[in-house]
Amino acid sequence: MAALAGVAWVAALVLMLEKIQVLRDPNYEPSCSINPVLSCGSIMNSAQAEAFGLPNPLIGIAGFAAVIALGVVLAAGVALPRWIWWGLQAGVTFGLGFICWLAFQSLYRIGALCPYCMVVWAMMIPLFWFVTSDNLVKGRIPVGAGVRRVIGAVGALPIVLGYVVIGLLILVRFWDFWIS
Repeated sequence: MAALAGVAWVAALVLMLEKIQVLRDPNYEPSCSINPVLSCGSIMNSAQAEAFGLPNPLIGIAGFAAVIALGVVLAAGVALPRWIWWGLQAGVTFGLGFICWLAFQSLYRIGALCPYCMVVWAMMIPLFWFVTSDNLVKGRIPVGAGVRRVIGAVGALPIVLGYVVIGLLILVRFWDFWIS
C-alpha cells in the first residue's frame, strides 16, 4: 500500500512542480508533453485541472501522503481501528471515482493524456482494490461469507480488468493517432 501510494505521490509531486513552472513561464513546455496525444500542457491548462478550485496534484500529494503513512504504520504491525479503515475506504473510493472522472475528461473532453496522471490512475486502481478487498474479506465492511470467499478468490483480477478497460479506451479513442 505504501509503495503504490509512494509512486502516485511522486507522480503528483512532479505534476505540481510542472504546474508551478507553467505558472511561472506560460511558454514552458512540460516534460510530459511528448506529442499531441501525450500532452500534459493541454490538460494542465484545462478547467478540469482544478476540479475543486486548487490544482488536482495538491489533492494527490495530501491524499497519497496519508496513505503512505497508514501503509508504514500497517507494515510496522499496528492494528488500526475500524474507523480508520472506513476513512481509508472513503478516501480510496473517492480517489477511484476522481480518477475515473479525470480519465473520462482526458479522453473525451480534453482529447489528450498526461503520462504522470496515468501513473496516478495506474496506482489508484490497485490501491482501491487492495483496501476494498481487505475490508470485505476481514469483515470491516459487512457482507456475507459467500461474498468474502469470492472476493478472496478473485485475487488481482479486478486490477487487471481495470487496466484492460483503460487500455482499450485509450486505444480506441486515439486509434487514428496510433496507426498514423
